[in-house]
Amino acid sequence: MNRSLRYFLLGCASALTAVALCAVFAVTSLSAAPEASAALDLFSAVFDEVRNNYVEPVADQKLAEGAIKGMLASLDPHSSYMDAKEYSEMQVQTTGEFGGLGMQVTMENGLVKVISPIDDTPAAKAGIQSGDLILAIDDAPVTDMTLSEAVDKLRGAVGSPVKLTMRREGVAPFVIKLTRGDIKVDPVKFHVENGDIGYIRISSFSERTDGALQQAIAAIKTQTGNKLAGIVLDLRNNPGGLLDQAIAVSNDFLDKGTIVSIKGRQARDNRSFDAQPNHDLLHGLPVVVLINGGSASASEIVAGALQDHHRAVLLGTTSFGKGSVQTIIQLPSQGAIRLTTARYYTPSGRSIQDKGIDPDIVIEPAKIEKLATSDTLHEADLKGALKNTDPGASATMPKPTPASAPAPAATPPAGGSAPPDDGSDQAAFGSADDYQLARAVDMLRGVSLFNHAKAAQ
Repeated sequence: MNRSLRYFLLGCASALTAVALCAVFAVTSLSAAPEASAALDLFSAVFDEVRNNYVEPVADQKLAEGAIKGMLASLDPHSSYMDAKEYSEMQVQTTGEFGGLGMQVTMENGLVKVISPIDDTPAAKAGIQSGDLILAIDDAPVTDMTLSEAVDKLRGAVGSPVKLTMRREGVAPFVIKLTRGDIKVDPVKFHVENGDIGYIRISSFSERTDGALQQAIAAIKTQTGNKLAGIVLDLRNNPGGLLDQAIAVSNDFLDKGTIVSIKGRQARDNRSFDAQPNHDLLHGLPVVVLINGGSASASEIVAGALQDHHRAVLLGTTSFGKGSVQTIIQLPSQGAIRLTTARYYTPSGRSIQDKGIDPDIVIEPAKIEKLATSDTLHEADLKGALKNTDPGASATMPKPTPASAPAPAATPPAGGSAPPDDGSDQAAFGSADDYQLARAVDMLRGVSLFNHAKAAQ
């Protein structure tokens, strides 16, 4: 087995992943132990029975492919097989450009579960949320499919339609119709809040993420001059990606210490990754990291590293909890297997597998709504109230009249039905109505004021 090409990937089992056919069944790498020999004898006996007695002739390659498919799928939700074509597609996908609906999924209790939609993709625009369950794809129940088969049905030609029957906690099943798109994920977006706080959203960890992050930080510094008070790093609904990018992003905020360690069954899989000395691009300025249940894998590595080193305050809700590492191992057939080979640990030695990372401050998503104040009484409205006699005061200045407009009705995406309004929707990440972001900005501003006051003493 050729191990010359190995990538550590931490993305959840997803629309980027498909279990495929296998051209070679490599039994020569198995141990000669009696247990292994008995297992191979069992496989050989079943293989011969099916090959000779199945109701219709079946090609040997198809039988071997099916066996390998089942073998890997039985291990965990993240191990899978890719033929040469799918392996090539996976390599393209890690660059951040691919076709499909734009959501990360896994299998749970026989149903396909959405880990998170990717920003600005058909899935996100249709209102699909983290935690949604897919019951059927084009009326075909997913209970009759493996994860790889479901992913294969979700993918298709750009511009082609697909109908999803969905279930969301607390509401009846509903249908969403989407049009498959050419997904080009911009992994980093940023803007400046109120002139002195940088907002950076990382939506995925592809090959371009760290470079884009460094450009964003440089641009924010330029826009704020010497007034930068801190950074909000938004990792909500970020399903993960490449391990080396998670390490690089963490390194951009740290100047010492371990970022992450991985421990596996084989000694070659045990590694520790440390921050470069004096590399912190913000030179100690405060950081708030936003996480939620859609923050998984590589996102959790970054969040865990910054939390353990007390470099950032984590705000939001508990993350997804994927603490395993997958290795891509190329095969002689030019295909590859994605195999879970290790668990990863935060700098303090925590494993977050099946648990997630708890934020330092729990802030549930909410809507920001401006309350009507036109009927509120003020001192000046009281009969006989004393007038302001300061020279600069104007007794005749009119009160501002708040502008009001009816909220626009929710419009379903073109060509499909909108998901039900169950009250759980929230403002777009990074928007003016993003409640969690508003709380993060408040926190950074408070820390900045405290630091300035302390420095002035």
